[in-house]
Amino acid sequence: MTTLDIRGYRLRLPRTARPVLAGVDLAVDAGETVALVGESGSGKSLTSRSVLGLLPAGATTEGTVRVDGDDVLAMTPDQVRRLRTGTAAMIFQDPRAAINPLRRLGDFLTESVRLSGRLSAEAATARAVEMLDAVGLPAAVLDRYPGQVSGGMLQRVMIAAALMGDPALLLADEPTTALDVTSQAEVVALLADLQERFGTGLLFVTHDLGLAAAISDRVYVMYAGRIVETGPAEALFERPRHPYTTALLASTPRLDAPRGRLAAIEGRPPSLRDELTGCPFAPRCPLATDLCRREAPELLPVGSEPDRRTACHHSDRTGEGNADA
Repeated sequence: MTTLDIRGYRLRLPRTARPVLAGVDLAVDAGETVALVGESGSGKSLTSRSVLGLLPAGATTEGTVRVDGDDVLAMTPDQVRRLRTGTAAMIFQDPRAAINPLRRLGDFLTESVRLSGRLSAEAATARAVEMLDAVGLPAAVLDRYPGQVSGGMLQRVMIAAALMGDPALLLADEPTTALDVTSQAEVVALLADLQERFGTGLLFVTHDLGLAAAISDRVYVMYAGRIVETGPAEALFERPRHPYTTALLASTPRLDAPRGRLAAIEGRPPSLRDELTGCPFAPRCPLATDLCRREAPELLPVGSEPDRRTACHHSDRTGEGNADA
């Protein structure tokens, strides 16, 4: 069953020359972990926030964003509130920015289910204790303030809060960025365990390709508001078929890499003030030709791999190059 199904999604903001999101297609099945990767500014976080109807002021949209079969873009405000307290939930990047420092963590955990009428105060507290136990925290955390717990513990509280409404879909927006390495590993392992236990679909937004490779079943690579490559995680990272994916992998630090300067992607992502003609990655791509600069490639199946798609006029050349490397 498909928990999240985004089709032809376009989002435009005022005073921009091009859409911020340009025809995004993305799906997450029940119990599946899907990673959405790309550089900062590529549109990853905006895609995930759109799933909860968290749109910037003045935004206009096209296409569909369906959660459990219901189109979020067509929902009334009451329906969106029910979506956020039950069907889907988000784990934000910085827990200290998402939680009111002047209120007890117990209030934060129980507020949404109490105000929505889903649970009574007593039942909400019991549910909070259950979710804290699921993330490895004691019930005593309910009486503490955010400043009285560590960053790793606070992110666990965020995860417990996301699970309070028993959601079918979890949206994790770079949830380990603000944590130290040890806490990052604990949170990632916890998410994997909870997802297996509760059968929740997980969209994991990250710029960390190593992390995406370790936790995801499938991966979507985003550039300039477009999906440029998608496929099973293992196959995509072993044999990338888009030059942008190849460049991202080459610029990722590795312990077994040769000594010397890290590889970098030359140039910079396109500005929203500039219209795009042809492939958006063409100005930075070593394989770019006049065709690339003239015509934008469609996201199409790759050769004999129907479960993989790429938006590149030269995906065959990219694949051969990696096979020889």
